[in-house]
Amino acid sequence: MAQADPSGRGPVPVAVRLAGPAGSGRRRGRGPLRVLLAILLTALVVGGAVPYVAGPGRAYLSYLVLGERADAEGAGRAAEQTRAAGGQVVQEYPQIGVVLAYAAGGFAEKVRGRPGVAAVGATRTSPVPGPPRSVEGAGDFRARADGGDSGAGPATGDGGAGGDDTTATVPDPGERDAWNLALLGAADAAADTTPRSPRGPDAPGADALRRVLVAVLDSGVDDTHPDLRAAVDPRSSVSCADGRPDARTGSWRPDAGVGESGHGTHVAGIVGATRDGRGVSGVAPGVRIAAVRMLGPLGQYYAENIVCGMLWAADHGARAINNSYFADPWKYNCPDDADQAALTAAVGRAVGYARRQGAVVVASAGNDAQDLGAVRTDERSPNDRTTGPPQSRELGPDCVRLPGELPGVVTVTAVDRDGRPSAYTNHGRGRVSLAAPGGDPDGGTWGAVVSDWPGERYAALAGTSMAAAHVTGAVAVAAALHPDWDADRLAALLATAADAACPPGPHACGDHEYYGAGALVLPR
Repeated sequence: MAQADPSGRGPVPVAVRLAGPAGSGRRRGRGPLRVLLAILLTALVVGGAVPYVAGPGRAYLSYLVLGERADAEGAGRAAEQTRAAGGQVVQEYPQIGVVLAYAAGGFAEKVRGRPGVAAVGATRTSPVPGPPRSVEGAGDFRARADGGDSGAGPATGDGGAGGDDTTATVPDPGERDAWNLALLGAADAAADTTPRSPRGPDAPGADALRRVLVAVLDSGVDDTHPDLRAAVDPRSSVSCADGRPDARTGSWRPDAGVGESGHGTHVAGIVGATRDGRGVSGVAPGVRIAAVRMLGPLGQYYAENIVCGMLWAADHGARAINNSYFADPWKYNCPDDADQAALTAAVGRAVGYARRQGAVVVASAGNDAQDLGAVRTDERSPNDRTTGPPQSRELGPDCVRLPGELPGVVTVTAVDRDGRPSAYTNHGRGRVSLAAPGGDPDGGTWGAVVSDWPGERYAALAGTSMAAAHVTGAVAVAAALHPDWDADRLAALLATAADAACPPGPHACGDHEYYGAGALVLPR
């Protein structure tokens, strides 16, 4: 939507939309039916050179099978029962006692209730020709990117340093008018180009921030972008686009053939873009970023991708894990549905594991202007269907967004340039944690958040995706200041600081329904 700049200030407005993976306006570069047909056709022609192996005239669904024990023994029993029921184990998650399996229809009913199995859930509703094709080295959570010291080489997977060309880009902002950083208590970004943030006598230096690793679980990150070349750590980056860790060089970069693939680069820039007087500056410039590509070839963030990314980030020492998306295919997962309950449990195990390993898990609240604690309607699920309309579901407060509404997750709402709740932001007393700059899509570039975009470009987006990225950057600053603190203590520091800075009152930043503990301020 093209909008006039209401202030008459700033750059010439361009079309600004809500950020995709967390937003009600998520767009696909290719429809699921079109993509599935293309995959099937390609499978007939070139066999294994496709994301999924063509089965013998069968249609497969992917499943997460949860062992009764949330450990390696539990994963082993789940794998044993999966094979006995005719399923193919594609990946084991021994950290949490879960396996990823592919099987034909009816598999879940065969496995549920078997000894050692706690739950089984289909992670998709539209079948694929077969399990993902074999990739040498995929599946090892201990693996590191080939070469180790450089992420600038050519990608060897199906990704590149491209981005979604349907998003309008803006000129290099030169780190000017960084209203989003100013709203956090940072000084004018144009006044200082020293490589540290936030500015001030108590700010951590570049060396302290460099010792902190944060993970951006998203559509991929273009580490060839000038703002991000020094930030992305190839040794800690990976693709989890099919639920298996693939650490080949460049696997973490966005796939230009998938819609909204630039989203992760935009989020990463907000977290930790280099301060050098060009482009944009991140909340925590100097921090190391683990780029974890989760957006698969069908344009979805399935539960197995989330589990894989969360475990990878935790095992590689991330102090914060950013999740600016919701899990597909169900926008909300309900406990009275056996599949959705299993997905909630599996992702919940992964979140719990990450927190125990010392990571603050940060997630966007969503862009549907809904009260997460009230009865609401979901008219978009399942969003991976190939035929027919979506279901219209009346949801209670026990139906949750994954991972944003899981226990222990720091769930972030969005505010505009004036610090007021953005019109689109989800909210809910007791359901959200903090508020942070997300911008206004109706305010042109002046009202949106400008950050990096693949191909050495910049884009203006608005959404709770952007808000979550600010909180992740603030966690990095807190971790640099307090390297020995655990995840709960780091999260509590941000909540306490936000609460202290916010007066009570309706729609003021002390309004817990929209702000949680309050509006984010950078820790000192």
